[in-house]
Amino acid sequence: MSSLESLKKITTVVSDSGDFESIAAYKPQDATTNPSLILAAVKEEKYAKLIGPALDYAKSKGGSKDEIVELAIDRLLVSFGEEILKIIPGRVSTEVDASLSFDKEGTIKKALHLIKLYESVGISRDRVLIKIASTWEGIQAARELEAKHGVHCNLTLLFSFCQAVACAEANATLISPFVGRILDWHKKNKPDADYSGANDPGVKSVKHIYNYYKQHGYKTIVMGASFRNTSEVIELAGIDYLTIAPKLLEELKNTQADLEQKLSVEKAKASEPIPKVSFVDNEPAFRWAQLEDPMGFEKLHEGIRKFGEDALTLKDIIEMQM
Repeated sequence: MSSLESLKKITTVVSDSGDFESIAAYKPQDATTNPSLILAAVKEEKYAKLIGPALDYAKSKGGSKDEIVELAIDRLLVSFGEEILKIIPGRVSTEVDASLSFDKEGTIKKALHLIKLYESVGISRDRVLIKIASTWEGIQAARELEAKHGVHCNLTLLFSFCQAVACAEANATLISPFVGRILDWHKKNKPDADYSGANDPGVKSVKHIYNYYKQHGYKTIVMGASFRNTSEVIELAGIDYLTIAPKLLEELKNTQADLEQKLSVEKAKASEPIPKVSFVDNEPAFRWAQLEDPMGFEKLHEGIRKFGEDALTLKDIIEMQM
């Protein structure tokens, strides 16, 4: 049995890619995308062809140049999701523009617009996760989208425990704590430490969040994301979901091993109790907790900036075809 098949027996495997042609080879349940993945995909000729129809659609709706470009990007994101959903049985994650990360109402408006676009091509909102940066504003937007609109949310760019707590309290469908980027930060700031196996700080962070959720009965799905190596994946075997890039999926597929289930609800409940904390209606406490975690604070804002830069590059590519 391959490591990938073994992993699928204990964890829901998700493909982290905009390259929908590669997804079928690994038979994941779900798939995730982000602005960087979509940008990388459209630079390939086989996916660049999706830009023309998206732009034609936007032009048919009229508006200013900026409005046409924005609508074309939204339609392009949905086109990728549409193609991916032809391959997978589950859900696809589509991300709200990073520039809206600190705009609750803008995030809600964009999320509902993306859902409307999906529904216009016959795709139910139950097959879509709207990806939102887990800022305070993003988390509050997710709370409203879940409760008032039946829109399922994937809270991404999650690095700090306070973010995870607030997301669970908002009843978000799923969170994506970033394992590899946490490791990156620690390697940069303390390069000589031992980060192998279970010592990986990203792995430790996600295990802590998972145990906290299970101990306190939260239903929000924990999906480890942003992996640097298969060791990180293996250390989280048994967690709810794992979203994995094609390169690492291929490594797991080509490795023969029966993986140990490192995480489970039973193990979480039997582990050392984690005191319950709350940030409900307490933005100052949330922001202070985030500020006290320099790794989480830095990586969140760095991630938002990077996704924003890639979104602007994608916008430039579309403008060149107008």
